[in-house]
Amino acid sequence: MDTHRHGARPDPATEAGGGPAAQRPLPLAGLRVLDVTQVMAGPFCSMLLADLGADVIKIEPPGTGDQTRGAMGFKMKGPDSMGFLNMNRNKRSIAINLKSEAGRALFMKLVATADILVENYRPGVMKKLGLGYEVLREHNPKLIYASISGFGQSGPWAMRPGYDLMAQAMSGVMSVTGHPGGPPVKAGVPVADIGCALFTIYGILSAYIGRQTSGEGQYIDASLFDSALAFSIWDISEYWGTGRIPEPLGTANRMSAPYQAVRASDGYFVMGATNQKLWRLLCDVLARPDLVEDPRFLDIPARLANREVMIEELEKSFAAKTAEEWVTLMLDVGIPAGRMNTYPEAFESEHGQHRRMRIEVPHPIEGSVPNIGFPVKFSETPPRTRMHAPLLGEHTDALLAELGMGEDEVETLRQGGAFAP
Repeated sequence: MDTHRHGARPDPATEAGGGPAAQRPLPLAGLRVLDVTQVMAGPFCSMLLADLGADVIKIEPPGTGDQTRGAMGFKMKGPDSMGFLNMNRNKRSIAINLKSEAGRALFMKLVATADILVENYRPGVMKKLGLGYEVLREHNPKLIYASISGFGQSGPWAMRPGYDLMAQAMSGVMSVTGHPGGPPVKAGVPVADIGCALFTIYGILSAYIGRQTSGEGQYIDASLFDSALAFSIWDISEYWGTGRIPEPLGTANRMSAPYQAVRASDGYFVMGATNQKLWRLLCDVLARPDLVEDPRFLDIPARLANREVMIEELEKSFAAKTAEEWVTLMLDVGIPAGRMNTYPEAFESEHGQHRRMRIEVPHPIEGSVPNIGFPVKFSETPPRTRMHAPLLGEHTDALLAELGMGEDEVETLRQGGAFAP
């Protein structure tokens, strides 16, 4: 394996649930990642790498740090927001002014020890600082350098500010979100940001696997726009197959019906009778044999063509019981169904607790901080909460010591503005 260790590493502490750390090293142990990112897509990407053992060093502007530290509009005990605390666990922080010559010199020392660099400045900013890929690869040919931006490093939109909302709108995601005839609606969660983080990890780990053979790193250009477009498989397939421009369908599905939210006596639940067997089972549960023989609902194309009137007919029957009663009846006969949970209900559900999707991370100021649990489970090397989200510059001294810098060298850097806002 082409892994190498760079100085001291924080000792693994506990697994997600607080049990003893596994003896096997985490899958990415030995990899060093420089996280030159802010807000969401970049920090989320690097945190997932850190959860699997990578030594992630968060490079932050002195004084302010990652702008998400001060986001969200409500106060914690300390200076950092709950959003920051949920996207930056298992990282170390060093505050470096990359606009200063001394700061850039220190940064280059870190680059020499790194396997991966992730940055999400606007295209061209790192190059103007003298820290673009072509420069850094000369210092470290094995470096895998990933840039995250709104619209990519090239193209007519490349220099536009990149935010999740703009990517959702300009990729077409918002054009199919919401209810027919209603105003524009964005996806409730930041699909472009989080999607881009995941695609970037896919690129980074693919490049890392390739490096085992080639011995060389490479450059990765990831964007929110491209990532959002990549989610359009069903929608664009409909357009390419029929020429019809996809429109919002509420909770319904383009390829099958009924497959959506429906109203019961006390509110909505979701269900899917996506083939003939399930459709007949549904009609049996509802005691509606008339629907089976109705020519408007004979097969999937017919049900899609008559979706609205079909849902009206179904909801006449659903009005007789509560949502929970219908979910139980449907699951008993094998029809997919579920209640519509709020986030607290989902996290606090018996299943959410079993899957350990809320974990607690000890923090020196906040005490115990709730974090979203690890979305992928490993049999032998489960991700661990080794460190709390770092305070701004918390690990500066330790990292300078790891680089072998003496007091005089550190003072020279300080005088040169390396650590000044």
